[in-house]
Amino acid sequence: MSDLTEATPAGEWLIYRGTGEPHTGIDTLPEPPPWRDFDGSPLVQRGPGQDSSSARRLGAYRHMAEMHRPSPEELEMVNAALYLRRPLLVTGSPGTGKSTLAHAVAYELGLGRVLHWPIVSRSALQDGLYRYDAIGRLQDTQIAANSGTVPPGGIGSYIRLGPLGTALLPTAQPRVLLIDELDKSDIDLPNDLLNVMEEGEFAIPELERLAEREPQVDVLTDDGAKVTVREGRIRCRAFPFVVLTSNGERDFPPPLLRRCIHLELGRPDHKRLSTVVRAHLGDEAATVGDDLVKRFLERSRGELLATDQLLNAIYLTHHAAPPTRSRLADMLIQRLDRPR
Repeated sequence: MSDLTEATPAGEWLIYRGTGEPHTGIDTLPEPPPWRDFDGSPLVQRGPGQDSSSARRLGAYRHMAEMHRPSPEELEMVNAALYLRRPLLVTGSPGTGKSTLAHAVAYELGLGRVLHWPIVSRSALQDGLYRYDAIGRLQDTQIAANSGTVPPGGIGSYIRLGPLGTALLPTAQPRVLLIDELDKSDIDLPNDLLNVMEEGEFAIPELERLAEREPQVDVLTDDGAKVTVREGRIRCRAFPFVVLTSNGERDFPPPLLRRCIHLELGRPDHKRLSTVVRAHLGDEAATVGDDLVKRFLERSRGELLATDQLLNAIYLTHHAAPPTRSRLADMLIQRLDRPR
């Protein structure tokens, strides 16, 4: 967690100075915000006496999961979804913590990495279930035939399960699946999800056709592991904890709504925002940035803003002195909707 110090005189906090003259600022980069601190292993060889494990940090999602403090209503709806084995539909404005809920549940219950399916206008059910690289298989077959060699692998080498397909594998413990921004999808996807969500299973026709000859086929999962699919069908053992998020930009069909537990997240108040800042940046940041919290709340009454914009502003502006601090905060906290 970053230690907030006294404000730096205007200009001295700049790393990139725009002078066109090389300098060593890249070697003295400050520590990143906790939510942008990733844990990938370094590719360069480490010097003697350096512990490679020290380079591995918590990472953005784990930090959010550790710091998230849900409201009583959130707790009740999450547990209702867990008890009933129903998807949790979470709606609310950007930055209210919709996606964080999935990571918090996975972290606290030890359910592994969250399977993430970000939805765009072109997303289809097939994308979430599995991908079959028929063109790649055809190309490899042709290359092998031309060179007189054996094709590199069977059909399973060209099938990879998507996030939804991986979540429906028959594991002992349920996986956590985040279907993010469902309201960005086309009109058909919410309805297409109904049968899979209700039945907890799906078929891979390419493997079903080969079931008599190849009853067991190894395929890749969204995690990059290999699993065995039997007779071309996948059926879950423990129904996954599914979080569907929506920014409230469209209405969903009643059949989907009745199959979900619905949680509406409202705009956070001063106490909630201060708690979020304190959880991510510490007590000092919450005190120093209280004026920005108040300005954020005032502006959010008439503008669409996101909580992570506030965190960005508080984290960064402690390096700059007034009036730079105030101007920088206004530039970072920009409205997300169009003025009316």
